[in-house]
Amino acid sequence: MNRRPTLLAALALTTTTALTLSACGGSSDEGSAKDKDSDKIAGADTGGEESASPSASASDSGGRPDIDFPSDAKNVFEGQKTGDPTKDAVLADSALSVNSIDEAIFKGSTDTKALGFYNTGKALSSSITYAQRYIDGNDTWTGETRFFKREVNLSGDSKAYVTYCSDESKSYIKSKKTGEVDRSPATSNSYVLYSTKLAKNADGVWQTADIVSKRGAEACQP
Repeated sequence: MNRRPTLLAALALTTTTALTLSACGGSSDEGSAKDKDSDKIAGADTGGEESASPSASASDSGGRPDIDFPSDAKNVFEGQKTGDPTKDAVLADSALSVNSIDEAIFKGSTDTKALGFYNTGKALSSSITYAQRYIDGNDTWTGETRFFKREVNLSGDSKAYVTYCSDESKSYIKSKKTGEVDRSPATSNSYVLYSTKLAKNADGVWQTADIVSKRGAEACQP
């Protein structure tokens, strides 16, 4: 199977999450762990309508950490600009949360500044577990992952819910030891639906606090 396992679901999201999820359709089933037939989470840049790999470009104001990707891995986020400054900030930090998890995989360490900067609570614990499975398996990934159907619902001044789909049909598991790439054909399971909860911390960073994923979701199929 192409690409990666899904981030372990931290817990079922409620209330506004259900509203956001219905915009994409589908449910909030858990993804599996280190299983090459299962789901994934990835990283991204924070540019315009479509943004590419974040190689050494994620450092902004407020002491935000750099996030580096290798040259053979790229993530493209669609729908980065909504016209609403708050929603745009949520989407940007949601993308950087995803970035930070992939960076841990690429670096072979969960002790990175970005991982704890953009993730908190159960989402952080799940992210560490997820990345560690790659590290323990001496695996990484290569290719391109596309994120689309990104939707934001705000809840007050400090909470938000984001759903999005990922297209893993062009990204693949790669062995760090041998360099071998698993280029198995894409299937319906190459598409994953994510539902996330974010909380704005005292420094103004929208941290991902909870996440649920569903591989093969009908709403994300091409």
